[in-house]
Amino acid sequence: MAFKLDTSDGSRRIGTNLAEINIIPLVDVVLVLLLIFMLTAPMMYRGIDVNLPRAAAKPTAVEERMVLTVTKDQALFLNDRRVPPGGLDAALRQAFVTRTDKTLYLKADAGLNYGAVIETMDRVRRAGIERLGMVTEPARER
Repeated sequence: MAFKLDTSDGSRRIGTNLAEINIIPLVDVVLVLLLIFMLTAPMMYRGIDVNLPRAAAKPTAVEERMVLTVTKDQALFLNDRRVPPGGLDAALRQAFVTRTDKTLYLKADAGLNYGAVIETMDRVRRAGIERLGMVTEPARER
């Protein structure tokens, strides 16, 4: 109650304020709004409706990514298989001869000097690789 009409000491106090705020209804409303937005947000994103044809052929297999790793001592690995330094061009040409995706991902150790990484990138380009991606580690937040 917001005020008292009768007190035990005989004096009458009228208009005593209630100083507490009841936040339970506010939390209820916020949770209901959150639920409504969570349910309706996926419905707002719609693509173009297209009836796709059916095909008896199997879907094409997804090719695994090709990763070239250069260690701190400049050893080369193509998808966990060691490659001799002089045979990188031949190994890349052989690996990409049947692939439709001509993308290679380069993982180089942070301790390597700039020239060694650029030289490896140049050798990859000379081997005929169309796209080269650099693999990095995400920055740590403080």
